[in-house]
Amino acid sequence: MSVEAFDIEKVKFDEKGLVPCIVQDAETKRVLTLAYMNRESLGITLEKGLTCFWSRSRQELWLKGATSGNYQHIVTMEADCDCDAILVQVRKDGPACHRGCDSCFDASLRKDWPENSAEVEKANLQK
Repeated sequence: MSVEAFDIEKVKFDEKGLVPCIVQDAETKRVLTLAYMNRESLGITLEKGLTCFWSRSRQELWLKGATSGNYQHIVTMEADCDCDAILVQVRKDGPACHRGCDSCFDASLRKDWPENSAEVEKANLQK
């Protein structure tokens, strides 16, 4: 569904005013991240055509790419059958993860996965 056709009024936000948002690469179909949106960030996403989330840790709006340049441009956006989760397919300008990885679902739970950013960048270059 196009951004223009998305009806924000049908979205069922949880008791904290949030809805989970799965972000997927529109071309490869790889899941990039799971983030959360509130009504305001969802409105910004629809208005700008870029992903905007609610940071639960920082308690603030988070326009993906605003500091890194790694914007995520909306291709399609749809809700699940209960309207309590959102799937957004994007065209991305760079890595999705703040650690510099293509996806937040890289191998970070592996025992041999590096903990600091410099080691992560080195590991990514060796891929």
